[in-house]
Amino acid sequence: MTTTGIAEAAAVRQETRLPAPFWALWSGTLVNRLGTMVMPFTGVYLTQARGFSVAVAGLAMTLFGIGSLVSQLAGGWLADRIGRRATLCASMVSTAAVMLALGYSTGLVPILAGMLVLGLLIDAYRPASSALVADLVPARLRPKAYGLLFWAVNLGYAVAMVAGGWLARLGFSWLFWADAVTCAAFAVLVWRAVPETRPQGGAGETGGFLAVLRDRTMVAFTAITLGQALVYLQTVTMLPVAMTNVVGLEPSEFGMAMALNGVLIVALQPLVSAWLGRFDPPRVMALGLAVMGVGFAATAFVTTAWGLALTIVLWTAGEIITAGISGAIVAALAPAHLRGRYNGLNGFAWAAAAVIAPLAGSRLLTAGVEALWFTVGAVGLLAAAGLLATGPAIRRRTAAQD
Repeated sequence: MTTTGIAEAAAVRQETRLPAPFWALWSGTLVNRLGTMVMPFTGVYLTQARGFSVAVAGLAMTLFGIGSLVSQLAGGWLADRIGRRATLCASMVSTAAVMLALGYSTGLVPILAGMLVLGLLIDAYRPASSALVADLVPARLRPKAYGLLFWAVNLGYAVAMVAGGWLARLGFSWLFWADAVTCAAFAVLVWRAVPETRPQGGAGETGGFLAVLRDRTMVAFTAITLGQALVYLQTVTMLPVAMTNVVGLEPSEFGMAMALNGVLIVALQPLVSAWLGRFDPPRVMALGLAVMGVGFAATAFVTTAWGLALTIVLWTAGEIITAGISGAIVAALAPAHLRGRYNGLNGFAWAAAAVIAPLAGSRLLTAGVEALWFTVGAVGLLAAAGLLATGPAIRRRTAAQD
């Protein structure tokens, strides 16, 4: 190879390399998710360790959900107002403090108040994190970057579930300490290794959430995100109930089948995210949503663990296809000084779906498994169709930014 050829190859590698601050953010995200142990075991903790009823545990989780709804909008506003790094670090440090306080609370009122505050804080970093990626990473590499963050979240969560179950045997306080320490570590890593990227003068720019809501393309995409979230969140709400209570699978069979989801994501996501980023984002995401919809609709015909495994492989393929694309689309739609708010609105759709999905899913399951899964599949296909319809507007905005 000639000297010119070597130089050109080095330039190509440099152009496709994600910046060092992104990798610091990625590492912090992974560390944080490795300690995500409290929320998956909250119901068990409140009923077994603190002796509260299932109704009280449900109330606590409802308060957490209310806090999460507010947190996405507040976190997005703060990311644009005081800065991405400051918002992320403040969210994580505050979460660590609330985690420890909640872990040692015994009274009903302090625990309920703690769950509300925890909901306000624990995911308030998300709009700031997404805005940081948009600020740090060139548009052509954003699908890869957001996909890698998605991968880190899933890898960390999978490890945390196993480690959390083991630590819970030693005492639930260990879960709160693990969660608090990893939140604090995330904040320290970002504060030391990630620069502030909020555009200078961003606090004085015109616009706000009203400007976001006037963006019809973004509002349409938020509705599509809501549909996506309503489909996906059935995996943690009605899918376990339907498979064990209606189909009659053993919990161990369901758990083994669901493990495929994590295995496939960890094994395949890093390999395909950069490749998928070469194609038109709206069409790629529409394909993924359609595959997810078909996969969930097929769940209506499941009668065995093997059948469940096949449907899981199908909708997981759709999940892998969509991972990273949503964040890249929001980054393309958002003006730089409103990236926090745009991502906050997108996160609000997921928080709202977390409230709606179990309520709607339980009513549909009461009518029958066909009613549930055909409806869920239809929502996925409708979201895919909506994305294809919105695609031209998204492409025009993307071209304008380029």
